[in-house]
Amino acid sequence: MAEVAEQQVRADYPRMGADGAPRAVYIGHATGGWRDAYHFLLTMPLAAFFAVMAGLYVTINALFGLAYVIVGGVDGVRPGDFADAFFFSVQTLGTIGYGQMAPHSVGAHVVVTVESFFGLFNLAIATGLLFARISRPTARVLFSDRAVVNLHDGEPTLIFRAANRRRNRIVEAEVTVTIVRDSVTLEGAGIRRFDTLPTLRARSPVFALTWQIMHRIDETSPLYGETAESLLARRAEIVVVLRGLDETFAQTIHARGSYTPDEIVWGGRLRDIFSRDAQGRPVIDYRHFHDID
Repeated sequence: MAEVAEQQVRADYPRMGADGAPRAVYIGHATGGWRDAYHFLLTMPLAAFFAVMAGLYVTINALFGLAYVIVGGVDGVRPGDFADAFFFSVQTLGTIGYGQMAPHSVGAHVVVTVESFFGLFNLAIATGLLFARISRPTARVLFSDRAVVNLHDGEPTLIFRAANRRRNRIVEAEVTVTIVRDSVTLEGAGIRRFDTLPTLRARSPVFALTWQIMHRIDETSPLYGETAESLLARRAEIVVVLRGLDETFAQTIHARGSYTPDEIVWGGRLRDIFSRDAQGRPVIDYRHFHDID
């Protein structure tokens, strides 16, 4: 069973290395791409960070240097000489101004004006705005596309899973599951009712890989006696909110997911994504994260 395999991996293998990253083999582990650039810049080695920043600086100056080669009109810059144009761009962007090179044509003055504005914009307004936008703590938590209802320890149980798409740790993670559905009061008024679905484990001290989230459907459960048809008739939706402290940002993050009645498979079972390689390391195959048997 998937939940047994997950618990076994957690129990008998030290997941964290000295750098805090899980010691596991990932297959099909998707990343956030450019949306996670801020996180990557924070967590990459210092030498790699300086290399990236230097690369961006060289690229910007190369682009403006190419513009100067095209428009010409800069005293001290030999016509068509990209190296002269590049170093003139470095002086302009850095407001160094040695005085050996200066624009004299209208085209060159226009490019200098644009580059100067770009430099001011980049250092002042853009720095503040971009930092505010990309440094906001965000969760890269993935929820399974569908939930299942199946037996667990002999009891009908609602089961779905979440995965931390970043290879870091979310500490003191907590999950709340709520069912939202149409209901009628004793007075006959129609309302949208919210009922909490208690989970077998609502808190994880360290959320690094995956988390199997389960709600037992017993006599005390709001789902007791419900079927796929009854949930559909009452326009039900199961809302999941996961929150915790991201160790990289040192800030609280949260993620939200939901399941409608057509996204709940009654009698299904989440496919096991855990195994071990020849060295005994846990292997997590995210290609089957959403699969149901």
